[in-house]
Amino acid sequence: MKTLLMLILTLSYISTSTAAEPPVHGEFSEGKPAQVWHEGENAWVTPDNFWRLFTDGRGGITWGSGESYPKYDDVNEHDTFLVKVESGHCLMEFFHGRWRRANDVQRWNPLFTEYSGCPDVFK
Repeated sequence: MKTLLMLILTLSYISTSTAAEPPVHGEFSEGKPAQVWHEGENAWVTPDNFWRLFTDGRGGITWGSGESYPKYDDVNEHDTFLVKVESGHCLMEFFHGRWRRANDVQRWNPLFTEYSGCPDVFK
């Protein structure tokens, strides 16, 4: 009886201690197409939807999208802009006096810097 009780307790501990950790906000999935965990939605979303949810939560994307950045004198700290480059697009955030990839400011998953046009925004 004592052995059976020990076995039950051991199996119970193993089953509760090996439960998978929930994904981290901004974590990329392993598969294709790319999916990112959004904590607020409690769901996997595309990187583009992740950016949209991020900007919507702050009142919307500040400067829309395009190939030319807004005039420097018109932008404010934490304004956002979806820049379009030949290889794709990338969400940018104005931070400490210059445009940066939003991931460089927010520190989501490093794979964001490899997504779409993000590797090429400073070329």
